Amino acid sequence: MDAPLTPELKKELKNIAESIVKPGKGILAADESTGTMGKRLSQISVENTEENRRLYRQLLFTADQKVAQHIGGVILYHETLYQKADDGTPFVKMIQDLGIIPGIKVDKGVVPLAGTVNEGTTQGLDGLGERCAQYKKDGCQFAKWRCVLKIGPNNPSELAIKENANVLARYATICQANGLVPIVEPEILCDGEHDLETCQKVTEAVISATYKALVDHHVYLEGTLLKPNMVTPGQSCSKKYTPEQIGEATVTALQRTVPAAVPGITFLSGGQSEEEASVNLNAINKHPGKKPWALTFSFGRALQASTLKAWGGKSENVKAGQAELGKRAMANGAASCGKYTGIDSLAGSQKTFEANYAY
Repeated sequence: MDAPLTPELKKELKNIAESIVKPGKGILAADESTGTMGKRLSQISVENTEENRRLYRQLLFTADQKVAQHIGGVILYHETLYQKADDGTPFVKMIQDLGIIPGIKVDKGVVPLAGTVNEGTTQGLDGLGERCAQYKKDGCQFAKWRCVLKIGPNNPSELAIKENANVLARYATICQANGLVPIVEPEILCDGEHDLETCQKVTEAVISATYKALVDHHVYLEGTLLKPNMVTPGQSCSKKYTPEQIGEATVTALQRTVPAAVPGITFLSGGQSEEEASVNLNAINKHPGKKPWALTFSFGRALQASTLKAWGGKSENVKAGQAELGKRAMANGAASCGKYTGIDSLAGSQKTFEANYAY
């Protein structure tokens, strides 16, 4: 068995996790891979070059100091971690100077899981210890690893649930040994016609299996964060549900499965529009009952759709893009406290759903 974590390391991990999800704060997921960033840029007719990706990330990291009031951490992609601003300042330093904690995506993508029908697992465990040690040295304090499950007639299979839980647990132990807080992300895709009740049932099964694996692998829960899907109906479900129903289903699923030792739950937006994601996060926080963890956001598309649209790849629009980022950060900061009342933003109601979403 690996040597247990020292009391000092445990304290450090707990402090990092708690800092990221301080009241009113969440995470900006800016860890889109080169290919995914290409899709985002093509929507605004901008070429997918390293320089254009750098310019866009620079816009995010030079935004008004007020954004930092609502963003506790930012997840980076490997390329972005080593990029610099026009004046030569490393992005990592700019993020740290804003009082935001830098993190890094460490998985290497979803691959087919043999013995299943169209299900997957996530690769990237080989050499992960060395990579984590290097990322820690280079300023990162937390990491993210995404596993993906699908709802279908026979999915997710027990094999897929167990395999993905096990992979997440192995990743988490490696991160913690190297001083990085692991964000554990078992995402259930919203593709399909399933209703809210089905999503709740599957979410409970997946999160239960995930925590069973984390405990079996001796993961220090106080030094972790969970990044789950909200409990929502499938994108093609004909029945409509209110934010209050989504809030109740989500909180109930989490109450049944997530240990109180976990400091925070940072929801992914999963193809919801910016406005939907904020409204549903608000409803989750307003739902009465025991909620021993911070319930906040780790949004990519639902924090950036309006920003990208306003920027459009033009230097004269940087300020406009940053203003949109500020609006959505403020909206989600308020929603994470159950105090969101609505904000107009450029692409607020624009759907960000992509079938079989991968990045």
